[in-house]
Amino acid sequence: MEKPWLKFYEPGVPENIEIPEIPLFQLLEDSAKDFPDNTLGVFLGQEKTYKQVLEEVNRLATALNKMGIKQGDVVGLMLGNMPQFITAFFGALRAGAILTLINPLYQAPEVKFQLNDSGAKALIIIDIMHDGYAKIRDETKVQYTIVTTMADAFPGMQVSFKPPEGIKGYHMWGELLESAEPKPPKLKITPKDTPAVLLYTGGTTGVPKGAILTHYNLVANAYQCNSWIPFAERGAGDTTLAVIPFFHSFGLTVCMLNTITLADRLILHPRPDLDQILRDIPRYNVAFFPGVPTIYSSLLQRDDLDQYDLKSMTACLSGAAPLPMAVAKAFEDIAGANLVEGYGLTEASPVTHANPIQQNPPFDKKREGSVGIPMPSTLAKIIDLDTGEDLPPGQEGELVIKGPQVMKGYWNKPEETVQQMTEDGWLRTGDIAKMDEDGYFYIVDRAKQMIDRAGFKVWPRDVEEVLFEHPKIAEAAVFGIPDEQRGETVMAVVVVKQGEEITAEEVIEYTKDKLAYYKRPQFVEFRDELPKSMVGKVLRRVLQEEQLEKMGKKSIVNRK
Repeated sequence: MEKPWLKFYEPGVPENIEIPEIPLFQLLEDSAKDFPDNTLGVFLGQEKTYKQVLEEVNRLATALNKMGIKQGDVVGLMLGNMPQFITAFFGALRAGAILTLINPLYQAPEVKFQLNDSGAKALIIIDIMHDGYAKIRDETKVQYTIVTTMADAFPGMQVSFKPPEGIKGYHMWGELLESAEPKPPKLKITPKDTPAVLLYTGGTTGVPKGAILTHYNLVANAYQCNSWIPFAERGAGDTTLAVIPFFHSFGLTVCMLNTITLADRLILHPRPDLDQILRDIPRYNVAFFPGVPTIYSSLLQRDDLDQYDLKSMTACLSGAAPLPMAVAKAFEDIAGANLVEGYGLTEASPVTHANPIQQNPPFDKKREGSVGIPMPSTLAKIIDLDTGEDLPPGQEGELVIKGPQVMKGYWNKPEETVQQMTEDGWLRTGDIAKMDEDGYFYIVDRAKQMIDRAGFKVWPRDVEEVLFEHPKIAEAAVFGIPDEQRGETVMAVVVVKQGEEITAEEVIEYTKDKLAYYKRPQFVEFRDELPKSMVGKVLRRVLQEEQLEKMGKKSIVNRK
């Protein structure tokens, strides 16, 4: 097929790249072998080298194997951006396990679903999240629980957490690593076929599914990201600011795996603290800053932004939500680095498109409103929603993608895998898009009904099912409405049962211990009935359009 986008590739970016068929954990092993004394991670001032992290990884792998974790078992990981995440991630892989990454913000029912659907045999969790997990622990298949604390990152700090008495299978992180030797098991891994990570996503249906990302998928996307920054030299020790959570596909690949492949340094931020971000950029001479639009726009609203030196940065990468061009231009004026938007989805490890990263201004290879052009070794096209036929430039249809980063399928869901992937290997994104004559792609509308709140996916069905459990609610419909800070936020329209009364505050309060904060409705409206189709299906789009009209908005995604 024609690739008009190739003429916009930066010098040094190849059309195709050679991707080694290696286990994912070899990315760390290779960097530790070649650059053992390079700093891998910095966490609140505490540093660890590649050599030190690799030893911890091998100790954990040995301990997991001795504990009873065999090749192919699933291990859940429920941690934020901290040193233990990196060790746990590669340690579990080195033990032969498949990882499922769990958002620490999830409430107990959400954690329960993911643990059970993945069949997780073990869970590595931070102590501050343990209370919620304890509520559903006995309703899962988890046999081994490994608890880590902040004290594990800071030698000498007092450990306050105590494992619950009378419950088998509990282990404390520090004791586990100390008692194990760095002698991991021998493994037989076929990178293109062996699952490495199950990342849960709503896909295009809203039903949570585990995207099976193989060792090869994730190695491929790390190499693709490397190739997109041709001026990044392996082993140079450049610094990446890791604000995006590693349990998110964007943070996992663009922040963690990309940086480790380059043997570079990660500055670990457990949460996006603007003050800490501004202090750390000059302090650590940050070169690469992956973020979401809300972080950049929030920084621009600071009155003291001009007091910080941000000129060390050579590339700023925006993903997970649409980036307003005005934000990009304003941030570039202050930082002096190109802020480019990309595109991806969990099922593609996740990066498939990006605007060219130019090291020096003028930054003239990006297009307003465009998510960019396909990455090396990636094909993309627009197809007709009804016929599946290829569409010419300028016409809107469904964006489909093909490349080495595309998932193997959905965990234990062969029928949904077939619906999402064509027989000849194209991934259907569910996003409506168009391509211009030069091969730049534009997202016209987000995937069906998905709410994009500051980069987090919210599926209406998840929220509605919680609302339906309320004894006073007869019907509910959930959709997204524009939010200047977060892109979109969640709104619910509720029908109350006859004879009952309830306030909006009560509805929102009801969801607090059942949904992660970003899924909770921020606005609630009451109606006597909901608009429905002839077959009785609630028409969320009608409700959304009515609300947009009230707000004076024409669409959720403000793109040309």
